[in-house]
Amino acid sequence: MPTTSASEQFVTLFDAKFLPSGLALHTSLMQHAAPFRLWILCMDALVEQQLARLALPHVALIPLREIESAELLAVKPSRSRGEYCWTVTPFTFDAVFARAPSIERVTYLDADLFFFRSPALLLHELSVSGKDVLITEHAYAPEYDLSEKTGRFCVQFLTVKRSPGGRTVTSWWQQRCLEWCFARAEEGKFGDQKYLDCWPTLFADEVHIVRQVHETLGPWNVRAMLSDVTARLPVFYHFHGLRITDPRRVVLYNGYRVGSGGERLYRSYLEALSVELAKLAGHGIATPTLPQRGLREWLKACKNIVLRRYATASLARAGR
Repeated sequence: MPTTSASEQFVTLFDAKFLPSGLALHTSLMQHAAPFRLWILCMDALVEQQLARLALPHVALIPLREIESAELLAVKPSRSRGEYCWTVTPFTFDAVFARAPSIERVTYLDADLFFFRSPALLLHELSVSGKDVLITEHAYAPEYDLSEKTGRFCVQFLTVKRSPGGRTVTSWWQQRCLEWCFARAEEGKFGDQKYLDCWPTLFADEVHIVRQVHETLGPWNVRAMLSDVTARLPVFYHFHGLRITDPRRVVLYNGYRVGSGGERLYRSYLEALSVELAKLAGHGIATPTLPQRGLREWLKACKNIVLRRYATASLARAGR
């Protein structure tokens, strides 16, 4: 598929369970990142079929089978589905570079990101730094600080240049994830993510850390970073933990207080999800759901009754 150097290149991965989030991510890129191409690594055959049917503009599909090397297949049986997604993540850059030899850089995006403003603001930092790789911090609020367990940095938005320095970093990361990539904290490791903690030291000449931490928000810092009285929007929000548990119910977050500033972001995202669910219904694709976690956890996640009712009404409209 043809690409141009003027187009920003993004790559993400997900399976059929996370199709609505992936569609919302794509829509947000359409609104804030044109011109772009989004490469989607299809983690199961069903989502590959569904995405082919949807034929999203500016999207290129990469079937999982096309990137599964003997090394990846050897570790696959020992990893859960989520752990295997993490294991594969460092290989997504090579997958894109191999398919589009003219492009200069690729940015990996978690499927549950949503852009409210242009990512160019963040990518400009990499351009002026002269380095090869860009990473973002969790920037945890003190009361939610899990950096000791899950890492100082979040894989969520990670850019790699086609350069010797970029290749050095991704090759190192690939080998570490092949050796160990599990959903538990063990000997200073956690999934694919805690490996990034040593990058500023190990790859000091190659890695740039985004300075604008107030532009890269998630439930772990939005209340501290986004004032309740301002309408300012971040570049992106990471809707970590958001789950559609049935066609009329969504778990927004669990264990966090996001404040009214955060609630505004969730309202916008729920509107976007409603549109995507309607789009799926129009193509004969049922709303994918994830297991119910229990009433107590649901109530804990949806502390604000008004927001909870808004979520239910929005998703119900899309599911009729």
